[in-house]
Amino acid sequence: MKDLRGTGVALVTPFAEDGSVDHPALRKVVRHVINGGVNYLVGLGTTGESVTLSNDEQHEVIRTILAENSGQVPVVLGAGGNNTANVMETMRDFEAKYSPAAFLSVCPYYNKPNQEGLFRHFEAVSGATDTPVILYNVPGRTSSNLLPSTVKRIAFACPSTVAIKEASGNVEQGMEVVGSKRPGFLVLSGDDTLAISQIAAGFDGVISVMANAMPREFTKIVNHSLAGEFNEAQKAHYAIFGLMQLNFTEGNPAGVKAMLELQGICSRKVRLPLAEATDELVGKMKQMFEMQK
Repeated sequence: MKDLRGTGVALVTPFAEDGSVDHPALRKVVRHVINGGVNYLVGLGTTGESVTLSNDEQHEVIRTILAENSGQVPVVLGAGGNNTANVMETMRDFEAKYSPAAFLSVCPYYNKPNQEGLFRHFEAVSGATDTPVILYNVPGRTSSNLLPSTVKRIAFACPSTVAIKEASGNVEQGMEVVGSKRPGFLVLSGDDTLAISQIAAGFDGVISVMANAMPREFTKIVNHSLAGEFNEAQKAHYAIFGLMQLNFTEGNPAGVKAMLELQGICSRKVRLPLAEATDELVGKMKQMFEMQK
């Protein structure tokens, strides 16, 4: 699982003005992040607006990512939801067709399962596939918090669960996960602005939103942090800290798509119920980009 250390990028799904998936732009995003030095790609995650993609579109997006990547870096696929049986079916389908390096599977949302329900869900989905599974804890989106004790229980009971993307925003909770984890189990940050501090606390890397727009700059933060070079990591962190803050002021992926539009990579178009970044935010981002030149 060393291939999942470092910087993973939660890829956006670009859209054309008519709302269809913009596959040429998606290819540009994939080239941009690989050239920027990311360690692996994550498709069909929250940042990829997977919940608004039809089943056919999801398969088309995967095929475009795989074609442009052409085996250069590992590809992780999002496969999560609030219907355990459907998640299992999706994993089997994706595994048979695409052989991903791993699945990223979010905690079930809306149902609000308790800790026993979360354990049984991940026990079932990890047992449905031979592909490694990365747990994804993001209570701000799911309203269910996968507690450190449950993470430990899943990790030891289900050897195919190899990592967690921890995005609770609770630094102490992340430390508890690190302190009690199974040997070899990876703990990955899901909060770009906290990455430097979380790696210092023992995290193994980040699955990043910001790396879509600024892959080279963000991977510097991660690589220096993992090497224990925190003076250099701090310089890299604060060089883009303002942009990282702006990135999430109007939600994800509206912010990062606006940054990509400023770089001529894809449009800021998103699908309802999301709304595009405002001109005011884009103006602030443009000013910060120009200050960095």
